[in-house]
Amino acid sequence: MSKPLIDLHLHTYYSDGTFTPEQVAKAAEEMKLAAISLTDHDTIEGCDRLAKACDERNIEFIPGTELSVDIEGNEMHLLGYFLDTQNERLITETTKYQQNRTNRVHGLVDQLNELGIELDADDVFDLAKCKAPGRPHVARALVKHGFCGSVDEAFSRFLRRGAPAWVSKTNVDYREGIELIHQAGGLAVMAHPGLNKIDHLIPDLVKAGLDGLECWHTRHPKSTAKRYREMAERYGLIITGGSDCHGAGRGHPLIGTVRVPYEILEKMKNRIPAPTD
Repeated sequence: MSKPLIDLHLHTYYSDGTFTPEQVAKAAEEMKLAAISLTDHDTIEGCDRLAKACDERNIEFIPGTELSVDIEGNEMHLLGYFLDTQNERLITETTKYQQNRTNRVHGLVDQLNELGIELDADDVFDLAKCKAPGRPHVARALVKHGFCGSVDEAFSRFLRRGAPAWVSKTNVDYREGIELIHQAGGLAVMAHPGLNKIDHLIPDLVKAGLDGLECWHTRHPKSTAKRYREMAERYGLIITGGSDCHGAGRGHPLIGTVRVPYEILEKMKNRIPAPTD
Protein backbone atom coordinates (compact mmCIF):
# COMPACT_ATOMS: atom_id res chain seq x y z
CA MET A 1 0.00 0.00 0.00
CA SER A 2 1.40 3.38 -1.01
CA LYS A 3 2.20 5.91 1.69
CA PRO A 4 -0.05 8.99 1.98
CA LEU A 5 1.03 12.13 0.14
CA ILE A 6 0.39 15.82 0.70
CA ASP A 7 0.46 19.08 -1.28
CA LEU A 8 1.33 22.20 0.68
CA HIS A 9 1.34 24.83 -2.09
CA LEU A 10 -2.01 25.46 -3.77
CA HIS A 11 -3.92 28.45 -5.13
CA THR A 12 -7.57 29.29 -5.77
CA TYR A 13 -9.41 32.13 -7.44
CA TYR A 14 -9.01 34.11 -4.23
CA SER A 15 -5.62 35.05 -5.70
CA ASP A 16 -4.30 34.06 -9.13
CA GLY A 17 -5.60 30.50 -9.35
CA THR A 18 -8.58 29.41 -11.44
CA PHE A 19 -10.11 26.77 -9.14
CA THR A 20 -12.72 27.40 -6.48
CA PRO A 21 -11.85 26.01 -3.02
CA GLU A 22 -14.35 23.21 -3.64
CA GLN A 23 -12.65 22.29 -6.93
CA VAL A 24 -9.29 22.14 -5.15
CA ALA A 25 -10.72 19.79 -2.53
CA LYS A 26 -12.28 17.61 -5.23
CA ALA A 27 -8.97 17.44 -7.13
CA ALA A 28 -7.14 16.57 -3.91
CA GLU A 29 -9.63 13.77 -3.26
CA GLU A 30 -9.15 12.44 -6.80
CA MET A 31 -5.37 12.44 -6.24
CA LYS A 32 -5.92 10.63 -2.92
CA LEU A 33 -4.02 13.30 -0.98
CA ALA A 34 -4.05 12.99 2.80
CA ALA A 35 -3.51 16.70 3.49
CA ILE A 36 -3.34 20.01 1.61
CA SER A 37 -2.65 23.66 2.36
CA LEU A 38 -4.10 26.74 0.69
CA THR A 39 -1.38 29.33 0.06
CA ASP A 40 -3.08 32.07 -1.93
CA HIS A 41 -1.02 35.20 -2.49
CA ASP A 42 -1.25 37.81 0.27
CA THR A 43 -4.62 36.58 1.54
CA ILE A 44 -6.24 33.99 3.80
CA GLU A 45 -9.68 34.69 2.39
CA GLY A 46 -10.33 31.24 0.90
CA CYS A 47 -9.15 29.18 3.86
CA ASP A 48 -12.51 28.78 5.61
CA ARG A 49 -14.22 27.53 2.45
CA LEU A 50 -11.46 25.06 1.65
CA ALA A 51 -11.33 23.86 5.26
CA LYS A 52 -15.05 23.02 5.04
CA ALA A 53 -14.66 21.30 1.67
CA CYS A 54 -11.73 19.25 2.97
CA ASP A 55 -13.61 18.27 6.11
CA GLU A 56 -16.41 16.89 3.95
CA ARG A 57 -13.88 14.70 2.13
CA ASN A 58 -11.83 13.64 5.17
CA ILE A 59 -8.76 15.54 3.94
CA GLU A 60 -6.57 17.29 6.52
CA PHE A 61 -6.36 21.03 5.88
CA ILE A 62 -3.60 23.45 6.87
CA PRO A 63 -4.52 27.15 6.60
CA GLY A 64 -1.79 29.13 4.92
CA THR A 65 -0.80 32.02 2.69
CA GLU A 66 2.03 33.13 0.41
CA LEU A 67 3.28 36.59 1.33
CA SER A 68 5.31 38.80 -1.00
CA VAL A 69 8.26 40.34 0.84
CA ASP A 70 11.40 42.27 0.00
CA ILE A 71 14.93 41.19 0.89
CA GLU A 72 17.66 43.58 -0.21
CA GLY A 73 15.73 44.65 -3.30
CA ASN A 74 14.66 41.14 -4.27
CA GLU A 75 11.05 40.00 -4.19
CA MET A 76 10.66 36.75 -2.29
CA HIS A 77 7.62 34.69 -1.37
CA LEU A 78 7.10 33.48 2.18
CA LEU A 79 4.77 30.57 2.80
CA GLY A 80 2.95 30.72 6.12
CA TYR A 81 1.48 27.51 7.57
CA PHE A 82 -0.87 26.67 10.47
CA LEU A 83 -2.11 30.25 10.59
CA ASP A 84 -4.86 31.48 12.86
CA THR A 85 -7.17 32.87 10.18
CA GLN A 86 -9.01 34.93 12.80
CA ASN A 87 -5.83 36.70 13.88
CA GLU A 88 -6.69 40.40 13.71
CA ARG A 89 -3.22 41.64 12.86
CA LEU A 90 -2.82 39.05 10.10
CA ILE A 91 -6.12 40.17 8.58
CA THR A 92 -5.16 43.85 8.86
CA GLU A 93 -1.68 43.43 7.41
CA THR A 94 -2.70 41.19 4.51
CA THR A 95 -5.22 43.88 3.58
CA LYS A 96 -2.24 46.23 3.14
CA TYR A 97 -0.46 43.61 1.02
CA GLN A 98 -3.56 43.42 -1.16
CA GLN A 99 -3.55 47.21 -1.61
CA ASN A 100 0.03 46.95 -2.89
CA ARG A 101 -1.20 44.46 -5.47
CA THR A 102 -4.06 46.71 -6.51
CA ASN A 103 -1.67 49.65 -6.88
CA ARG A 104 0.59 47.54 -9.05
CA VAL A 105 -2.26 46.59 -11.37
CA HIS A 106 -3.00 50.30 -11.86
CA GLY A 107 0.69 50.85 -12.63
CA LEU A 108 0.82 47.99 -15.14
CA VAL A 109 -2.30 49.25 -16.90
CA ASP A 110 -0.89 52.79 -17.02
CA GLN A 111 2.25 51.41 -18.67
CA LEU A 112 0.17 49.43 -21.17
CA ASN A 113 -1.83 52.56 -21.97
CA GLU A 114 1.44 54.41 -22.65
CA LEU A 115 2.22 51.65 -25.17
CA GLY A 116 -1.11 52.17 -26.93
CA ILE A 117 -2.86 49.19 -25.34
CA GLU A 118 -6.31 50.50 -24.40
CA LEU A 119 -6.93 48.26 -21.41
CA ASP A 120 -8.77 49.64 -18.39
CA ALA A 121 -7.88 48.72 -14.82
CA ASP A 122 -11.54 47.82 -14.23
CA ASP A 123 -11.21 45.21 -16.99
CA VAL A 124 -8.61 43.51 -14.81
CA PHE A 125 -10.51 43.84 -11.54
CA ASP A 126 -13.75 42.61 -13.12
CA LEU A 127 -11.93 39.52 -14.34
CA ALA A 128 -9.99 38.96 -11.14
CA LYS A 129 -12.95 39.20 -8.74
CA CYS A 130 -10.58 38.88 -5.77
CA LYS A 131 -8.79 41.08 -3.26
CA ALA A 132 -5.31 39.98 -4.35
CA PRO A 133 -5.03 40.77 -8.08
CA GLY A 134 -1.74 40.21 -9.88
CA ARG A 135 0.03 40.03 -13.21
CA PRO A 136 -1.77 36.81 -14.26
CA HIS A 137 -5.05 38.70 -14.10
CA VAL A 138 -3.63 41.48 -16.28
CA ALA A 139 -2.40 38.82 -18.71
CA ARG A 140 -5.81 37.15 -18.84
CA ALA A 141 -7.47 40.53 -19.41
CA LEU A 142 -5.10 41.22 -22.30
CA VAL A 143 -6.12 37.91 -23.86
CA LYS A 144 -9.84 38.38 -23.17
CA HIS A 145 -9.86 41.83 -24.81
CA GLY A 146 -7.90 40.69 -27.86
CA PHE A 147 -4.56 42.37 -27.22
CA CYS A 148 -2.66 39.06 -26.89
CA GLY A 149 -3.23 35.54 -28.12
CA SER A 150 -2.20 33.81 -24.92
CA VAL A 151 -1.18 34.43 -21.33
CA ASP A 152 2.37 33.42 -22.22
CA GLU A 153 2.44 36.04 -24.98
CA ALA A 154 1.15 38.69 -22.57
CA PHE A 155 3.96 37.95 -20.14
CA SER A 156 6.71 37.76 -22.76
CA ARG A 157 5.63 40.92 -24.60
CA PHE A 158 4.56 43.12 -21.70
CA LEU A 159 4.56 41.78 -18.15
CA ARG A 160 7.78 39.89 -17.39
CA ARG A 161 10.64 41.66 -15.64
CA GLY A 162 12.37 43.91 -18.18
CA ALA A 163 9.37 43.98 -20.55
CA PRO A 164 7.90 47.36 -21.60
CA ALA A 165 4.98 47.34 -19.13
CA TRP A 166 6.89 45.93 -16.15
CA VAL A 167 6.18 47.60 -12.82
CA SER A 168 7.71 46.35 -9.58
CA LYS A 169 5.49 45.79 -6.56
CA THR A 170 6.03 47.51 -3.22
CA ASN A 171 6.60 44.77 -0.64
CA VAL A 172 7.20 44.77 3.10
CA ASP A 173 10.56 43.80 4.58
CA TYR A 174 11.15 40.05 4.97
CA ARG A 175 11.64 40.42 8.72
CA GLU A 176 8.15 41.91 9.03
CA GLY A 177 6.71 39.07 6.98
CA ILE A 178 8.33 36.38 9.12
CA GLU A 179 7.24 38.09 12.32
CA LEU A 180 3.67 38.49 11.01
CA ILE A 181 3.43 34.75 10.34
CA HIS A 182 4.91 33.88 13.74
CA GLN A 183 2.56 36.15 15.69
CA ALA A 184 -0.36 34.43 13.93
CA GLY A 185 0.88 31.10 15.27
CA GLY A 186 2.42 29.94 12.03
CA LEU A 187 5.62 28.64 10.47
CA ALA A 188 7.47 30.77 7.88
CA VAL A 189 8.92 28.91 4.88
CA MET A 190 10.82 30.27 1.89
CA ALA A 191 8.85 29.38 -1.26
CA HIS A 192 10.58 27.78 -4.27
CA PRO A 193 14.12 28.93 -3.37
CA GLY A 194 15.47 27.51 -6.63
CA LEU A 195 13.60 30.21 -8.55
CA ASN A 196 14.78 33.10 -6.39
CA LYS A 197 18.54 33.06 -7.03
CA ILE A 198 19.25 34.50 -3.57
CA ASP A 199 20.86 31.56 -1.78
CA HIS A 200 23.46 33.93 -0.35
CA LEU A 201 20.70 35.67 1.63
CA ILE A 202 19.33 32.51 3.26
CA PRO A 203 21.58 32.97 6.34
CA ASP A 204 19.95 36.39 6.87
CA LEU A 205 16.52 34.76 6.64
CA VAL A 206 17.55 32.14 9.18
CA LYS A 207 18.70 34.88 11.58
CA ALA A 208 15.32 36.56 11.14
CA GLY A 209 13.54 33.38 12.22
CA LEU A 210 12.85 31.51 8.98
CA ASP A 211 11.49 28.06 9.83
CA GLY A 212 11.93 26.15 6.58
CA LEU A 213 12.63 25.78 2.87
CA GLU A 214 10.25 24.54 0.20
CA CYS A 215 12.52 21.87 -1.23
CA TRP A 216 10.08 19.99 -3.45
CA HIS A 217 8.42 22.13 -6.12
CA THR A 218 7.16 21.61 -9.66
CA ARG A 219 10.06 23.65 -11.05
CA HIS A 220 12.75 22.12 -8.83
CA PRO A 221 14.60 19.28 -10.55
CA LYS A 222 15.78 16.44 -8.28
CA SER A 223 19.25 17.96 -7.95
CA THR A 224 17.78 21.29 -6.78
CA ALA A 225 15.48 19.59 -4.28
CA LYS A 226 18.45 17.64 -2.92
CA ARG A 227 20.57 20.79 -2.59
CA TYR A 228 17.92 22.58 -0.55
CA ARG A 229 17.25 19.55 1.63
CA GLU A 230 20.96 19.54 2.48
CA MET A 231 20.87 23.28 3.12
CA ALA A 232 17.83 22.90 5.37
CA GLU A 233 19.61 20.24 7.38
CA ARG A 234 22.67 22.47 7.71
CA TYR A 235 20.62 25.36 9.11
CA GLY A 236 18.22 23.26 11.17
CA LEU A 237 15.22 24.15 9.01
CA ILE A 238 12.14 22.10 8.22
CA ILE A 239 11.59 20.97 4.63
CA THR A 240 8.28 21.33 2.81
CA GLY A 241 6.94 20.87 -0.68
CA GLY A 242 4.03 21.38 -3.01
CA SER A 243 2.95 21.66 -6.61
CA ASP A 244 2.17 25.41 -6.70
CA CYS A 245 -0.96 24.46 -8.63
CA HIS A 246 -2.92 27.43 -9.99
CA GLY A 247 -5.72 25.41 -11.60
CA ALA A 248 -6.06 23.93 -15.07
CA GLY A 249 -4.86 26.92 -17.07
CA ARG A 250 -2.16 25.03 -18.93
CA GLY A 251 -3.68 21.58 -19.25
CA HIS A 252 -3.89 19.00 -16.48
CA PRO A 253 -3.75 20.59 -13.01
CA LEU A 254 -0.50 20.13 -11.13
CA ILE A 255 -2.06 19.31 -7.76
CA GLY A 256 -0.49 16.21 -6.23
CA THR A 257 2.17 15.86 -8.93
CA VAL A 258 5.01 16.71 -6.53
CA ARG A 259 5.32 13.66 -4.29
CA VAL A 260 5.65 14.97 -0.73
CA PRO A 261 5.29 12.33 2.03
CA TYR A 262 2.92 12.88 4.93
CA GLU A 263 5.77 12.50 7.43
CA ILE A 264 6.93 15.98 6.35
CA LEU A 265 3.72 17.42 7.77
CA GLU A 266 4.24 15.55 11.04
CA LYS A 267 7.70 17.09 11.38
CA MET A 268 6.24 20.53 10.68
CA LYS A 269 3.68 20.08 13.47
CA ASN A 270 6.51 19.42 15.90
CA ARG A 271 7.92 22.87 15.10
CA ILE A 272 4.76 24.87 15.70
CA PRO A 273 5.49 27.25 18.57
CA ALA A 274 3.45 26.85 21.75
CA PRO A 275 0.93 29.64 22.45
CA THR A 276 2.41 32.49 24.46
CA ASP A 277 -0.74 33.44 26.38
